[in-house]
Amino acid sequence: MNLKLEKLELEMADISGSRFEKVKAEDLNFNDVCLVRTQIHNANMSGMALNDVNMSGFKISDANLSNLEISEAQMGGAYIRNIGIPKEGDPHYNPKTAGQPIRFENCELRGSQISNCDLSNVEILDCELKGMKINGILVEELLNNYKNKQSF
Repeated sequence: MNLKLEKLELEMADISGSRFEKVKAEDLNFNDVCLVRTQIHNANMSGMALNDVNMSGFKISDANLSNLEISEAQMGGAYIRNIGIPKEGDPHYNPKTAGQPIRFENCELRGSQISNCDLSNVEILDCELKGMKINGILVEELLNNYKNKQSF
């Protein structure tokens, strides 16, 4: 593909409805822009950084999000589904990231629901468990029963 190098500097411009196809657009800088209803398909966005953005209603599908970091984000109402660590043979498999666990740290998950998930070898450390249930059984009761049995 023979590309023409052209650096654009747009300020106070309305490029709504524009279309970009087979375009190399590395090291772009967007500041104070409105990208409402923008669609990006089949794009390499590795190393991309988003800061101070409104992504309400944002959808990501069929994506490799290995080593994704989300920090200081409000995710009320978020719906995360069909997430896994790709296995060899999967188009998103990457031997460098295969087997790396997903980590949650300092998250407010109160009232959340986790269903039909593989939680084998999951470790829960230093978390508030008040009211937490596993298959309808209060975890606090399970832990108390376990501790009482250990004291005999």
